[in-house]
Amino acid sequence: MGRTRSDIVIADDHPLVRGALRQAVETAFAETTVSETSDFDSLVHALEDRRETDLVLLDLGMPGMHGFSGLIYLRAQYPNVPVVVVSANDDRCVMRRCFEIGASGFIPKTMDVSVLRSAIAAVLAGGLWVPPDLDLAGGADPASTDILRRLASLTPQQMRVLMMLSEGLLNKQIAYELSVSEATIKAHVSAILQKLQVESRTQAVIAAGKIAQGQLPSSTGAG
Repeated sequence: MGRTRSDIVIADDHPLVRGALRQAVETAFAETTVSETSDFDSLVHALEDRRETDLVLLDLGMPGMHGFSGLIYLRAQYPNVPVVVVSANDDRCVMRRCFEIGASGFIPKTMDVSVLRSAIAAVLAGGLWVPPDLDLAGGADPASTDILRRLASLTPQQMRVLMMLSEGLLNKQIAYELSVSEATIKAHVSAILQKLQVESRTQAVIAAGKIAQGQLPSSTGAG
């Protein structure tokens, strides 16, 4: 017998925003279980614990996200879980970038609750929801697209390591956090450098930083 309830995770570091999103979801979708997380690590743990998650409503700017890199990680680690970005940033380049990475929708926080509900319904039904005034065909930049392509080639664990490198953690600290050997982390770092086509950890962190801070050539921010 198939599932009758939807399982939605709201990932945002602002309690008032989470509350508003929860209310919007629960009043529109009766057969729905809603979970809340306030940072990237707790989101990953929630997805690990709830393997049948149907949708993630994701804030790009919450702690641990590191801009687009968090979204890239989610799409690589959980390819069957749709992600709808709910962001205060309504920059067109940021929106397009999210769809290029694999988001199923982008909802500016300024939009009406009815729009939010329509977007969620469309994605739960297996579709995409694109803001009406957004042209996905325009504005692609070869340089930024290439950076994202290389980042997308990283495995989920490699992306996790890169995110921790960006936080300034040493190999042994990352090994401790991920419960693996330091030799395993060194192997991951070597693979990251090769895939990103850079020669040092510093260059890899700089590349990740551009993603985190929205400094791609055609982007002005990723909050």
